[in-house]
Parts: sequence; structure tokens; C-alpha cells
Amino acid sequence: MDFEKKLTRLEEIVQKMERGELALDESMKLFEEGVKLSRDCQQQLTKAEAQVKKLVGTDANGKAVTENFDPSEDDE
Repeated sequence: MDFEKKLTRLEEIVQKMERGELALDESMKLFEEGVKLSRDCQQQLTKAEAQVKKLVGTDANGKAVTENFDPSEDDE
């Protein structure tokens, strides 16, 4: 399942649980599914973040010069 589908399913689970109309067993099943989906999404985001590169310029040959993206640098 791709990231967007996992996120959509997670949102559906949250909405169902927020209504408070589910039996305890169903709530527990959905909670467990939600935790797994949340972990999977977080792992995918962490992996994607590690792959993101920031363009910092071009070298003398016109080739792109990149460096790893560090979101903490934006806070400075």
C-alpha cells in the first residue's frame, strides 16, 4: 500500500474512533491497525527525507551541486 493510501486509511480510522460508536473489540482492532499504519508512514517519511537533496549551485561544468537536506538549518 502506498503512502497516500495508508494516510487515507489512517484518517478513516481516526474519524471512526472519534465518533465513539464502536464496540471495544472493534476499537482495539482499529487502534492496532492505526498504530501500524502510523509507524509505516513515519518510516516512509524518514526514508524519503534521507533521500532529499538540496540544490546549492552548479560547478564549473554546469553540473548541479547538491548537499543533503537538513531541515534544522531552516530554523536558524
